[in-house]
Amino acid sequence: MRTFLLGGARSGKSSLAARWAAERSKSVCCVVTATVTDDEMAARIDAHRRERPEHWRVHEEPRQLSAAVREESRAGGLLLVDCLTLWTANCLWPPEKIDASATPGADPKADIAGWHAERDAFLTSVLTTPNEIIIVSNEVGTSLVPENAVARLFRDEQGRLNQLVAGVCDAVYLVTAGLPLRLK
Repeated sequence: MRTFLLGGARSGKSSLAARWAAERSKSVCCVVTATVTDDEMAARIDAHRRERPEHWRVHEEPRQLSAAVREESRAGGLLLVDCLTLWTANCLWPPEKIDASATPGADPKADIAGWHAERDAFLTSVLTTPNEIIIVSNEVGTSLVPENAVARLFRDEQGRLNQLVAGVCDAVYLVTAGLPLRLK
C-alpha cells in the first residue's frame, strides 16, 4: 500500500502520517529530509523528533531519497517519508552549489538535471518497494503566483512532483486542519 498525504503548511499531515504509521505497523522507519539551517529549523526538527516513538528507526537523507527508500526497504517494516517539499528544495539548490559570494538577493542556479534524475529514481523506488509506504508533501499551488522566478520554479517542480507521486500511490489524501479528505 502506497499512501500520499498532501496539504498546506501546519495542516496536520505529519502528525496524521505518524499516527497512521503507528496504527499500521510496529516496525516503522521514518525517512526524513529536513536539515538544520537555523535555530528555528532546529526547533522544528526537534519537535518532530519528540512526536515519534523512540523505537522507530530514523534515516536522515536530505537528497538521495531513492537510495534511502531502497536501503530501508531491505530492513522491512513500514516506511514513512517526511517530507517531499524540503527534499525538492534540497535537490534543486544543494548548499554546496550555492555561491556564497553572489550578490545578496541573486537567484541561485537550480540543479534541474540532477533534480529530475533523483525525482525519477525516487518514483521508481516507491513503485518497487515491497514495503507499505506513507509519503508526506506540501500542496504549494493553491495560492498566488510567486513574484520571482526562483519561487515559481520551486512551485512548478513541487506541483509536478506531487502529481507524479499521486499517480503512483494507491491512496491520496488532502489534509486540512488535521482532517484527511480522500482524493484517490
